[in-house]
Amino acid sequence: MLRVAVVGSGPSGVYTAQSLVEQTLVPDIQVHVLDRLPCPYGLVRYGVAPDHEKIKSLQRNLRTILEHERIGFVGNVGVGTAELTPGRLLELYHAVVYCVGAARDRRLGVPGEDLAGSCSATDFVSWYSAHPDASAFGFALDGRSAVVIGVGNVAVDVTRVLARGPDELRPTDVPQGALGALSASGVREVHMVGRRGPSQARFTTKELRELGALPTARVGVEPADLALDPAYADPSGLPAVNRRNVEVVRGWATAQRAVEPAERFIRLRFFLRPVEILGEGARVAAVRFERTVPDGTGGVRGTGAYEDIEAQLVLRAVGYRGAPPEGLPFDPTRGTVPHAAGRVLRDGTPSLGEYVAGWIKRGPSGVIGTNRPCAKETAASVLHDASLLARRTVADDPLAALRAWGQSPVEWPGWLSIEEAEEALGRTLGRGSVKIPDWPGLLSAATDGH
Repeated sequence: MLRVAVVGSGPSGVYTAQSLVEQTLVPDIQVHVLDRLPCPYGLVRYGVAPDHEKIKSLQRNLRTILEHERIGFVGNVGVGTAELTPGRLLELYHAVVYCVGAARDRRLGVPGEDLAGSCSATDFVSWYSAHPDASAFGFALDGRSAVVIGVGNVAVDVTRVLARGPDELRPTDVPQGALGALSASGVREVHMVGRRGPSQARFTTKELRELGALPTARVGVEPADLALDPAYADPSGLPAVNRRNVEVVRGWATAQRAVEPAERFIRLRFFLRPVEILGEGARVAAVRFERTVPDGTGGVRGTGAYEDIEAQLVLRAVGYRGAPPEGLPFDPTRGTVPHAAGRVLRDGTPSLGEYVAGWIKRGPSGVIGTNRPCAKETAASVLHDASLLARRTVADDPLAALRAWGQSPVEWPGWLSIEEAEEALGRTLGRGSVKIPDWPGLLSAATDGH
């Protein structure tokens, strides 16, 4: 029997486990999918906006995989701690595949970034997604204007959530505390700002169109911003997704929807680069942007002209960086673990038994489906190495060893208990299933009845 641990239960981890068990080359293989949290699904549970039910329905597909007879979910296990280093984990499993994503957000590196009210979009998403590590104090939403820096899908998500009314969020699984804060929000203008033009923005067209479908919000764009984009007048030479994005933005520019009455306004701004976050006392009051123009090589250059946009809340959504478990090699430039076809490289040499897949392998790129071929490549490397891996001596009972080392694993029945508790919580609140947002609540629910 070949025992494999997959660290991380998001799409890359689950697809890796699936690739390992749904093959015939090494038929006798058992996989434990480990996660630091007592809940599976990674960013599908804690990174997808609560109003994205179609994407969140992917949980059903991941669930089917995790219920495979040769896959076991083992949550509440912290890999990379002093008690459970990568080296020690290799005492329990013939192979370990790290699928830990890219957990850190990128910073802007501008003055004022640490003022109260200036936050990462990652933290905001974690809060409204009920991540147990999220701040229990939430976010100050009493101001009238918010600025979201970035023009990718995360920026679109947080912009959309800020612009939704309470009746639109109540049917979702957003935690009760976040729902109350968002319902009482004073934010009436959300500015989503990018340093380049709409033809180079990173959002997908489906996400972009959803902004225009909000029932109580209107979208506006600045014609002067659009005029700076060389491809705006004729997007025919662009890749399909960029061309469609330009067409959507052009539709908003010509429809003049921003002048219609609305509870909230979304302002799309382009060719503006943040240079400073301005404060009143210790709190955010505005963001100073420098006007940029295309430099002719696909980038932009500053013009020396500046514009201040009022803001009491600033969310940066400018990308992620990898943060592997302590004890793994790491390339700080790429933000990934060095590897060859998924095999972890230590000093340039493959480390037998250690592998990576997902964002920690290739960087934060692609969509959920991109993880499938990435996972298959890594699984193929594990299977190719199977004869060597099987010679390694490992523990007879990994879960018993984990408990002996101070871990308290939450297995699949414990996760099902959490699901039941969240459904019961929703019923008491007159809503659907509502997420439990804190560690004590999750762990208590996991042990109830099991």
